Amino acid sequence: MQRWQREINIAIALLIPALLLSFFVGHLSYFLLAITLFLYIKQSINVSRLERWLSQGGRGERPDFKGIWGDIYYHFYKIRKSQKRQKKKLGKMLDGFRKSTSALPDAIVVLGSYGEIEWSNKVAYDYLGLKRSDNGQRIPNLVRHPLFIQYLKDQDYHNKVCIPSPINENMILQIGIFPYGAGLRLLMAQDVTHLKNIERMRTDFVANVSHELRTPITVLRGYLETLQELDDGSSPYTRSFQNMAAQTERMQALIDDLLLLARLESKTKKFECVNIPDLLVQVCQESDLLEKDERRVELVLDSRANVRGDMEELRSAFSNLLVNAMKYSQPSSPVKVSWRGKPDGSVYFEVEDFGDGISSVDIPRITERFYRAEVKRNQKIPGTGLGLAIVKHVLVRHDAKLDIESQLGRGSKFRCVFPRQRLC
Repeated sequence: MQRWQREINIAIALLIPALLLSFFVGHLSYFLLAITLFLYIKQSINVSRLERWLSQGGRGERPDFKGIWGDIYYHFYKIRKSQKRQKKKLGKMLDGFRKSTSALPDAIVVLGSYGEIEWSNKVAYDYLGLKRSDNGQRIPNLVRHPLFIQYLKDQDYHNKVCIPSPINENMILQIGIFPYGAGLRLLMAQDVTHLKNIERMRTDFVANVSHELRTPITVLRGYLETLQELDDGSSPYTRSFQNMAAQTERMQALIDDLLLLARLESKTKKFECVNIPDLLVQVCQESDLLEKDERRVELVLDSRANVRGDMEELRSAFSNLLVNAMKYSQPSSPVKVSWRGKPDGSVYFEVEDFGDGISSVDIPRITERFYRAEVKRNQKIPGTGLGLAIVKHVLVRHDAKLDIESQLGRGSKFRCVFPRQRLC
């Protein structure tokens, strides 16, 4: 009310003379109309001046007004000064962000909701061939590799994609996209050429060494079999021959698993529609035969869904999981195998055993090569430590994931989940 005091005083100062004059000459309504018209014109002029000042961005000196109009101009002036301070602060933050991202060894690109480039650092020019003038262009029009286009289309940013650089085919880029804000996405491209070369060298080395070891192992097995045939069982070397044969078998299994891993890492994907229910029936029958017809495996087929994939790879993965379940549980305990659907349209293969179980510390690492969980057992269980690594590689090639639930002393559940897109 105090801010309007000046305007009220002006109205009263005009009203009192009008009342006195109307007392002597009459025509009060005309006097009131004139006062109203005067006040309206005065306020219209003030509004016009305010609009003109605001249209100029509030620049220049603040007009000197008294009363309510002075307060209005003062508040607009304070808001403008606050915005200038915030703009300056944001500008400093933006400059700091640009400097920090320019110092990164990775390419950084800010994408809008439609994939248009809003900003990119200098490394993006070298890795992706972008230019400053490309701002506003859609990234699929500039980086046209099919894997990258599909990656953007799927919008599944939990994983990353590796593609050759658009300007240097010898450079391998690992690209990841991270959504943030209102429809914005941050694209990061990292040069992984050296890592890919090391991985390729490792794969080639393992494959070559494993392949070269097959011949001497085969020769050793042949000589051992000959010696065992000549041995009548009373020789002091009988036990040595048996141990040597067992270790040779172990070495052969290790070489076979290493070669399988090498093939999985280098093999071209050629998929077909695989009848999973029939495949599981075969796998379970083969596993039962290994147990001397002790019907331990309980198979439940709640789904008739088939999966687009490589039948031999899937057979290897399912067999590894089933053999592990039978190996790490008591001979008398059952092993449950099931093929079921989920409400979201995906399907899963599950193996459940009631054996020793796995500790929560070991679960994240049991798919690593040669890693074996440390569990106290009465006897050592033979194995190469590559079975779950093979399973992991097969599932990755089939866009599936491995879920593991386990408790020490109560058993384990291994679940292979296939997405709906893999069904056929």
